[in-house]
Amino acid sequence: MIGRVEWRVALALVGMILKWLWLPMLLPLGIAVYDGTPLAPFVLSMLATVGIGIGLERLTDERDLGVREAFLMVSLTWLSIALVGAAPFVLAGNGALASPVNALFESMSGFTTTGATVIVDFERHSRAIHMWRSIIQWLGGLGILVLATAVLSQLSVGGAQLMETETQTRDVNRLTPRISQTAALLWKIYIGLTGLQIAVLYGLHLAGLAPEMTLYDAVAHAFTTVSTSGFSPRPESIAAFSPAVQWAVVPFMATGATSFVLLYFLLRGDVERLRNSDEFRFYVGVLAFFSAGVATVLFVDTALYESPEAVVRHSVFQVVSIVTTTGYASTDFNLWSSGAKHLLFACMFVGGMAGSTTCSIKTLRWLVVLKAFRRDLFVATTPSAVRPVRLSGSVVEEKTIRDIYAYTLVSLVIFMLATIFVVVDASRVQLGVGEFEAMSAAAATFFNVGPAFGIAGPLESYEPFSQSTKLVLTFLMWIGRIEIIPVLVLLTPSYWRS
Repeated sequence: MIGRVEWRVALALVGMILKWLWLPMLLPLGIAVYDGTPLAPFVLSMLATVGIGIGLERLTDERDLGVREAFLMVSLTWLSIALVGAAPFVLAGNGALASPVNALFESMSGFTTTGATVIVDFERHSRAIHMWRSIIQWLGGLGILVLATAVLSQLSVGGAQLMETETQTRDVNRLTPRISQTAALLWKIYIGLTGLQIAVLYGLHLAGLAPEMTLYDAVAHAFTTVSTSGFSPRPESIAAFSPAVQWAVVPFMATGATSFVLLYFLLRGDVERLRNSDEFRFYVGVLAFFSAGVATVLFVDTALYESPEAVVRHSVFQVVSIVTTTGYASTDFNLWSSGAKHLLFACMFVGGMAGSTTCSIKTLRWLVVLKAFRRDLFVATTPSAVRPVRLSGSVVEEKTIRDIYAYTLVSLVIFMLATIFVVVDASRVQLGVGEFEAMSAAAATFFNVGPAFGIAGPLESYEPFSQSTKLVLTFLMWIGRIEIIPVLVLLTPSYWRS
């Protein structure tokens, strides 16, 4: 007989995480001290997270994390850190973020690396608050990566088992002898990429190629690029900076959405593993295909940009930004033609590679779906044939293929239901939201992309939506980031009873 869920164990482990959340608050606190802005939002939040974390940690001394407790821990971790992360916004009491619902939306968007914002008055918020927005996205990007390596690979959710197949690694937990060493290794890669981007962006400033790129901007945008997140302290996003900056950001967005397991082997000099990766080739092919498609449409619409370089730059930038779910904007793509916007909309459903900081359905699942569908077409004409689906030479189990089909179907169903809710609720409050705008808002939050179209476009905000819609979109960001299964499992009666 299966025992009941040891919820105290899950909560205690959540407390272990929360009690350390005061550390990243030191940076915005230091900026607040330097700028002479209020310290209370961060000091009080630091005390709260330490107190809550220690209180939860003392619920039990047991630390045996079973499968059922792991589901609960994963779900509650993202929910609890979003609640704590919202505290500085509410305590600061400025602008749109003074509303608890807006603050929770912004915090959940940050920790889930969505990048959707409710801010309409950027200048009303201090540099410390904007830095906190960047930090929570950086933490969220690495957090899901380490959690996937440490926990989710044992739960057969979120495609972690596929990451093992695709990277030709028998167990991603065994990149090093101990999981703690694996987590430390991933931290080093992540920090190294962040530091490199800071150096590149500020180097452009020192070279005179990006006069508007201050050190503060370089740090803030590095935090939200490698984590494929998209928050910016500038209301114009990356459009506020020179073309040199826009080109420099593209490879870091693409790298953040590349499997960190593959990056690990690449840093060890194993280039062959990257070259032989079916998913990596598919990922690069997707970026190239959509970039060429958008550029072609924009070339036809010659009135938008003056030079071919601008057309190519904005096409590549926006495709990479949306596919990797970063959500930056180099231009107001709300002004693009219908064809270009629909191509970007399709990009929202793709996502980067498994084992990266990205969200959405992910290229690995789409690759399995395409390979399995092609196999099914072949078998339909030759029923006696045995043709397994292979990734990088390794056979994908039929159970995994069925799981991928199910996950993709459930994702699309949730997206459609969310779209219906947004349309109906917008009509209830007499907010002018069309079907395409509602679809893009649902997709951009559920797949953790960030900006949508229309009133929630790249240079706009989600603030006009009703409180109920923002709460539903917050829920979508939550379940989208932890890849649906942990939350859906919690909603089943059998999970809670013995």
